[in-house]
Amino acid sequence: MGYVIGVDLGTSAVKALLIDKEGRVCGEASRAYPLIQEKPGYNEQDPELWVDAAVGALRELVTVSDIDPAGVEGLSFSGQMHGLVLLDAGRRVLRHAILWNDTRTTKECREIEAVLGDRLLAVAKNKALEGFTLPKLLWVKQHEPELYAQAALFLLPKDYLRYRLTGQIAAEYSDAAGTLLLDVAGKRWSSEIASACGIDLSLCAPLVESHANTGTLLPDIAAETGLPDTVNVYAGGADNACGAIGAGIISEGETLCSIGTSGVVLSYAGDGGADYKGKLHFFNHGKADSFYAMGVTLAAGYSLQWFKDTFAPDVPFEELLKGLDETAPGAGGLLFTPYLVGERTPHADALIRASFIGMDASHTLAHFTRAVVEGITFSLKESLELLRESGQRIDSLVSIGGGAKNDSWLQLQADLFEADIHKLESEQGPALGAAMLAAYGCGWFGSLAECASVFIKRSRTYRPRPAEAAKYAELYPLYKRVYADTRELQAALSAFRMP
Repeated sequence: MGYVIGVDLGTSAVKALLIDKEGRVCGEASRAYPLIQEKPGYNEQDPELWVDAAVGALRELVTVSDIDPAGVEGLSFSGQMHGLVLLDAGRRVLRHAILWNDTRTTKECREIEAVLGDRLLAVAKNKALEGFTLPKLLWVKQHEPELYAQAALFLLPKDYLRYRLTGQIAAEYSDAAGTLLLDVAGKRWSSEIASACGIDLSLCAPLVESHANTGTLLPDIAAETGLPDTVNVYAGGADNACGAIGAGIISEGETLCSIGTSGVVLSYAGDGGADYKGKLHFFNHGKADSFYAMGVTLAAGYSLQWFKDTFAPDVPFEELLKGLDETAPGAGGLLFTPYLVGERTPHADALIRASFIGMDASHTLAHFTRAVVEGITFSLKESLELLRESGQRIDSLVSIGGGAKNDSWLQLQADLFEADIHKLESEQGPALGAAMLAAYGCGWFGSLAECASVFIKRSRTYRPRPAEAAKYAELYPLYKRVYADTRELQAALSAFRMP
């Protein structure tokens, strides 16, 4: 029996997933690691902890799965996007990685816009936002010039992990598209953007396809994990690209809703002919020569986690979410906007913050819970609305992540999105997409679509209920007004936020 492994390098933990040729999960393991938050808006991690965690998870996977390790044929990666890992000429890490959710680079974003103007959107297909990699490079160049002078290469998080496991340097298109340095349509690093921003293209790693073979495990890594050093390692993809692959979003008309720490609405965009005018992210897919459009809610599941930790720390999530069944749509006239760390789509605003609107003494914990869940889902609908306005017909979505683990939330998505919501039989997220890239790379299947037909099965469909959908259609315009009506107030309050 042959096996492949998908490794998902997330923001809080790494997950390793063992899959056989029938798409069955034969084992999984994970290891957590902390964030480093030295100042408000700063989010960093120690890349060496990624390596230690990944090696530990792979070792556990081999141990607990009770398989012959010699049967593992391939391994690939999914990873958190945009993170900056700087290496010197000796391939040593120069500083902690600056992560996707770090917001220190507003000034650098405005500088990029000033020097490139419309050319940035024409080439990189995305606006300059704090989370992207190029602003981080410019921040280090300006604020840590002595360190920047030592930099010989930058890598994205999962590319650094792959380098440490194989000794081979590479980048791939789906993750490179999130740097702002890639000519997305041309599939090459952009000399125009790099030159305008004073970045030497020698800092960029060679580009390969997501299913490309990038070597085998180093002997010492093989020994530590218990895997053979003959395991073929494939490039992998950005977490959202791999999440799309793992949910079967690899053909026209397919759309995904993913609710994790952040939230994503992602739609397959084929050959990239549509023009979203920068309102949505537009990236290379993990499927070769394909693209996807995506909107992001920065604090999706994070909003619910924050709410629970702050107001109901002793209440289990399962118990807390019973509030969805105990209250009606609209949460008794209570609205929540999930802007705890700013927002990405459609506002791209680092200063905006969350609000509860309409509180009165009759509201209970159940009302607040429902308002938080509805607010997260309203925010995701704003991305869905932009896709529909671009001309895409979206009658159904595949839902994954934390929002797909609760039946009431899945039904709420159907009602609020006014679309069928499909739940997967075995939802494994980006790690499954990474495993599928390894399976395709190993030659198990002639295409990712063929692999998806074996690995991915839908278990249940939730359909919109007319009365509830009508109620949400009334509430949605009110939700959208909250941003515009509180933006100036929130900007003024930013001066009083805790240091």
